Amino acid sequence: MYYLVESSKTFEQAAADLDAAVKRNGFGVLHVHDIGNTLRGKGVSFEPQVRIFEVCNPGQAAKVMAADLKLNMALPCRISVYTEGGKTHIGMIKPSGILSSLSQDATLAAVAREVEAQTIRMIDEAK
Repeated sequence: MYYLVESSKTFEQAAADLDAAVKRNGFGVLHVHDIGNTLRGKGVSFEPQVRIFEVCNPGQAAKVMAADLKLNMALPCRISVYTEGGKTHIGMIKPSGILSSLSQDATLAAVAREVEAQTIRMIDEAK
């Protein structure tokens, strides 16, 4: 259900490289949630660094929503860069797993596999 890699890069470098990989692969970064800084800013003791990148390919998103508009709630894809145990990780929940739990539509399954291959490539390029 997860695709997860460990990176030898610093957290900041992995995050920057993921941003570049997303754009190189025809997706856009809609927003980056800096969860670690948000929690610390609210007075919560939280040591790890965590950034969640919301990424989207408009053509693929349109196909998903054309098949079933309710699936807008599963969009956009999220890729996380985080630190744990002194190491940097990049990962996501696989789109094929998410969509298959919400729909049995074969067209959507094909779109999910395409998006999954693309997002895995982004993660691998960034690691």
